Amino acid sequence: MFDESLLDDPDGLSRADLHGLLRGAAESGARVRTAVRNATEAGIGSLQPDGRPRAVLVAGPGPAAGSTAELLSALADGSCPVALIRPAGVAPAPGALRWTLPGWTGPLDLLLVASPDGTEPGLAVLLEQAYRRGCTVVSVSPAGSPLAEATAQVRGLAVPLTATPYEAAMAGGTENDEGTRAVLPSGPGTLWSLLTPLLALADRIGLCTAPPEALESLADHLDQVAERCGPAIATYSNPAKTLAAEVADTLPLIWSEGELAAAAGRRFATVLAALAGRPALAAELPEALTAHGALLSGVFAAGADPEDFFRDRVEEQEAALHARVVLLREHEPDVTSPAPAARELALHRDTPVSELEATESNSALETAAELLAITDFAAVYLALASTP
Repeated sequence: MFDESLLDDPDGLSRADLHGLLRGAAESGARVRTAVRNATEAGIGSLQPDGRPRAVLVAGPGPAAGSTAELLSALADGSCPVALIRPAGVAPAPGALRWTLPGWTGPLDLLLVASPDGTEPGLAVLLEQAYRRGCTVVSVSPAGSPLAEATAQVRGLAVPLTATPYEAAMAGGTENDEGTRAVLPSGPGTLWSLLTPLLALADRIGLCTAPPEALESLADHLDQVAERCGPAIATYSNPAKTLAAEVADTLPLIWSEGELAAAAGRRFATVLAALAGRPALAAELPEALTAHGALLSGVFAAGADPEDFFRDRVEEQEAALHARVVLLREHEPDVTSPAPAARELALHRDTPVSELEATESNSALETAAELLAITDFAAVYLALASTP
């Protein structure tokens, strides 16, 4: 159940926010500034690389590593391949995850490891693989963590993770009444804590443009979005609350235009599931029209009869889940944009459409920040205003 009235009740939102999710989203700008200082103190600003690496590999636990790799790839704009190393193993079992370098990895490549807690033994094994191959290593993890120590052992560069005290419970779980650890979802600010030092590094190696002044501007932009999306701002003028209300009790089909929007769209689908427990599908335009076209005319279409598919066979019939298109764009569509055709198709199928377009900004970093921040806030509001 989604309680839309709670969106305009700041005190109620505060009481419902047991894990500091709103605070984490609002502090993203401050995290960027602190992360820049940590990166500078770690020595990233004084690096004198010989040039861009042949390839950049990204590894880490959870969805943040995937989002980091996608954003770095989009910001690199083809200047260097950026690939995610996906783990294998049983995630719930401590130490069960394993990462393996591609067979072609060598001294010309760069390995970036990002971990919110830095305790995964499999990442230490990955660092040993990289050392044997002569691959340069940079990690972002809590200071003094096993991963930070393993990075030092293989002569890599370890950057301390920017974190807040209340995040310890979210990253590692809290003890419940039975004395066991209950794992909680990562806060929305974690991505910026992991990504910012890597952006500073990417600037030094020529992967993308992110000098200190650009990162300061990024932090300011995140602060501005937080002001627009804060809990005290009414729903009618708050883009995050509006989006949360629109996608509640729907199946969001997140269609994106542009690489940065695509990365933001996939992350939005991820945090909707992780924070709000809501299913969502993400796809890029124009392929999304084919990939999701059947969902606009099947059982998820507006007006479809849900009786057979959604019947509650114990008590009463529950409400059907209908599709809603969420269009994410980096800028205003031009004559070659597939967005107008996508909107027309959805409306022709009686499917409602939500649209989110980044305001005109000075950099790709600020464009990405706006799309990520608004969708993060929307996922948090949806989580707080939903009851089991």
